[in-house]
Amino acid sequence: MAIFLTGSTGYVGAHVAALLLENHNDRLNLLIRAKDEREAAQRLWHAIQLHLDFQTFYQHLKSRISLFCGDLTDTRFSLNHNAYQQLARTTDSVIHCAASLNRKSEKTCLNVNLRGTLEVIKLAQAARDDHGIRRFSDVSTVAIAGDRFNEVVKEEDALDWNRSDYDPYARTKKFCEHMVKELLPDVRHSIFRPSIILGNSRYPQTTQFDMVRSFVFLAGLPVLPFRPHDRVDIVNVDFVAESIVTIHQKANPKHDVYHLSSGIDSQRFKVLTDALARAQNRSGPIYLPALEKPFTRINNWIADTFRGSAISSGATLLKVFLPYLVWNTVFDNSRITTETGKRPAPFSDYCFPLLNFSRAGNFTYPYKDWPEAQSFNSETAHAGN
Repeated sequence: MAIFLTGSTGYVGAHVAALLLENHNDRLNLLIRAKDEREAAQRLWHAIQLHLDFQTFYQHLKSRISLFCGDLTDTRFSLNHNAYQQLARTTDSVIHCAASLNRKSEKTCLNVNLRGTLEVIKLAQAARDDHGIRRFSDVSTVAIAGDRFNEVVKEEDALDWNRSDYDPYARTKKFCEHMVKELLPDVRHSIFRPSIILGNSRYPQTTQFDMVRSFVFLAGLPVLPFRPHDRVDIVNVDFVAESIVTIHQKANPKHDVYHLSSGIDSQRFKVLTDALARAQNRSGPIYLPALEKPFTRINNWIADTFRGSAISSGATLLKVFLPYLVWNTVFDNSRITTETGKRPAPFSDYCFPLLNFSRAGNFTYPYKDWPEAQSFNSETAHAGN
């Protein structure tokens, strides 16, 4: 039997897959968008090499991983009958990490987040009906809390259908949570809501750069249109992934929903900018909160007017993330920290190495190709066709 994990080639999903392979004995059923098993294995290697060397990865691929080449949004993931039946019969639990974080495209969010989650739920139903299913874990987001300001939000107070949302991503993830609860009422489920995920506290390397680009863009400004004592809820990806794996593998978690966040320990803007300033031996930025609205208008004008140009890249990303930086809202994390005994790392402790790595590599990760000396055949990963 195996854990069916979606999103294993994504940032959070790759961390989760690596932790499961390193610290647990379960087999993994991985759905990967690829035309064949070779391409799927290569995509997985690209995603997981941040965590595992090739030989370790290859041994797991041969012994503990089953690859299923398909599309999350297609009926039965576009798998043929036999492959889909194999996936359902061998799945013991589900960790659904795959999602579109495209906060601008409603079409993409509807297709990937809603249609994709529905297909994952249908797979879970098939596994449940065949032999039973241990747990369904859904990786959501604190963004489902909608439009907030100056709040500390607890899990039970976050979901409010009458509250406006910032973007299609937040709205569709709210519906995904709803579908899990409504369509799998007899299956134990865990909902995980990470806050802003930025970097790994243990090393500076990252393969996810969208939010980092916004962070670097802001770090280079001499004036910031924020309130210096507002808190920003940033969490390290290693804390997020470890929390997901710990609760998913636990026989009887205490709760159904967890905020994977920094909570009331979230740091204030000035603490973060002071830490960066000290690391670079320079003065910190000036804070002028009165500039928030004109700054937003100018930033959005740059993003919309100079599309595709270098000047618009930082502005475009900031246009997407700015609402989450000025809401001065944090998400209570006492459930997860109490149950796991672990706390997220302060962003000020690792933000400068993350900034340096991202700048030095021009916001790219130096991926290693599949070694030429290592052959691949369709039997290697017990792939589903």
